[in-house]
Amino acid sequence: MKAPEKNWFSKFLVWRIKNIPERKFVYLLSIIVGFTSGVGAVILKNLTHFFQHLLEGKLVKYYHQAFYFLFPILGFILVYLISKYIIRNKVSHGIPSTLYAISKRKGFIKKFQMFGSLITAPITVGFGGSVGLEGPTVATGAAISSNIARMLHMNQTNRNLLIGCAAAGALSSIFKAPIAAIIFAIEVFSLDLTIASMLPLLLASLSAIITSYFFFGDDILLPFKIEDTFKIGDVPFFMILGIFTGLTSIYFTEVYDRIQKFFDKIGSPIKRILIGGSAIGILVYLIPPLYGEGFDIINSLLQGSPEKLLKNNIFNLDIANVWVIILLLIGLVIFKIIASAVTFGAGGVGGIFAPSLFMGSVLGNCVAKIINNIGLFSFKVSESNFTLVGMAGLMAGVLQAPLTAIFLIAELTGGYELFIPLMITAAISYSITKYANPHSVYTMELGRKGDLITHDKDHAVLTFMDIDTVIESNFVKVHPKMSLGDVVHKAVVKSNRNIFPVVDKEKNRLLGIILLDDIRSIMFNQKLYNEVFAEDVMHIPPEIIEIDKDKMTDIMQKFQDSGAWNLPVIENGKYVGFISKSKLLTVYRRKLINFTK
Repeated sequence: MKAPEKNWFSKFLVWRIKNIPERKFVYLLSIIVGFTSGVGAVILKNLTHFFQHLLEGKLVKYYHQAFYFLFPILGFILVYLISKYIIRNKVSHGIPSTLYAISKRKGFIKKFQMFGSLITAPITVGFGGSVGLEGPTVATGAAISSNIARMLHMNQTNRNLLIGCAAAGALSSIFKAPIAAIIFAIEVFSLDLTIASMLPLLLASLSAIITSYFFFGDDILLPFKIEDTFKIGDVPFFMILGIFTGLTSIYFTEVYDRIQKFFDKIGSPIKRILIGGSAIGILVYLIPPLYGEGFDIINSLLQGSPEKLLKNNIFNLDIANVWVIILLLIGLVIFKIIASAVTFGAGGVGGIFAPSLFMGSVLGNCVAKIINNIGLFSFKVSESNFTLVGMAGLMAGVLQAPLTAIFLIAELTGGYELFIPLMITAAISYSITKYANPHSVYTMELGRKGDLITHDKDHAVLTFMDIDTVIESNFVKVHPKMSLGDVVHKAVVKSNRNIFPVVDKEKNRLLGIILLDDIRSIMFNQKLYNEVFAEDVMHIPPEIIEIDKDKMTDIMQKFQDSGAWNLPVIENGKYVGFISKSKLLTVYRRKLINFTK
């Protein structure tokens, strides 16, 4: 049965190539990708709500709040068992794993990622993991789009574009914010801003939001309409909020990074589950608002009723006192990222998009309350507006995506009345965070390794280039004890290159190089054939390329610094071949043409 199916599919591919231009086919696929991202968002949301309703609504409500301590550990155990025995692969974190696939795997994402996050993320969040679903939704859509592109033999540029379409579709479906979703794909995935890329993103975003309306109707995640108008006198306070969100973004990134490094040192996954699960259990038991995504908390703040989420605090503090509320809100800001990072460290699957919105909303509300109650100012600021703008400020800092933050909040509120304060706070927060941390939480690891795709086109093209494609190995090797006569007859005569690597005969270690110019003056003097040896005329190359260490950007820099036309390549100390400047520039030019189509 497989042969006829393969034959039918091959005929379809041939027909498609003959009848549907590549660009139009990408437009069609972007619509399909948007739809699949929308469906993925629906499945993830419904499964998560099912688990939360089942656990919180039945066990906690009717039995005891102590179940908050048990749920996270149970969730992490389930995720571990599913990953090991059903999926049989580790399900990576959403957006960072997608960025890694773009930069290091040419846009290829393994097939299990198409359903891995769909199963594990709802369990993680539903059982109390303090993370979001946006990242897993993006990862699911990206994996589906990548495998569709691979099946249809799309090139690397179009694979990456379709992954961006999946990201746009995921955010558009979740938040019903199609413009912000497009900007997110461009900012976070560093897609080239051209008409060729904009239209597929637009189609994917549109397809996804229609899918969301079909399944969810008019329900939106943060139902809020602006009632308090922006006043020019509020500008200094929004600037203060920008400073606070910037500093909190730095705190977010540092805590996340350190906790991840702590868990990376724990080799046993069982130990990670026990340590992380216990820590989350304690945090959620003591601070129930840390349970799950936290969008119900954000809505309570927007509606001006923080008492709902703070009334059952473990310390039985009097929430009639506004300063007690402020203190408890500060606690939420401090501990939310700790809970989120521990969730990841323990093996949970989720995203940091929702935690950044949660912390931003709480921080914004807290700053507004302090301004209104500190007694130094004669007028009041809008707590709901500060709650919204705080979300944008923290998102701009943590994700380092200020435009996404601005347009997302603007679209969520159904208008642009807060556009000026959104721009002020987001710009200040982004600037402060960018100065302290050049890379976002999503890109920290890739950025350190130099594998990050950026809007710098030269750097992006170099990152996409594969070092193996530019290595040439048709150079005749010589050994240090070879006489000049042997070098002439066994190397120079038989080679069409003018450079010869000198290597250790036993271990193939590179010892030096001989240029034709080095022996040109003596190569015809037969009296020297048995008196001069290769080690006498060889010299150390101006630079050496280490294939296991150097990135393409490093290689280009070595050519620029040395002025050489050919540089030797080694791997683990052993000679591999040479890279020539002409071959490097030829491959770069081809990649640049594909990159800018």
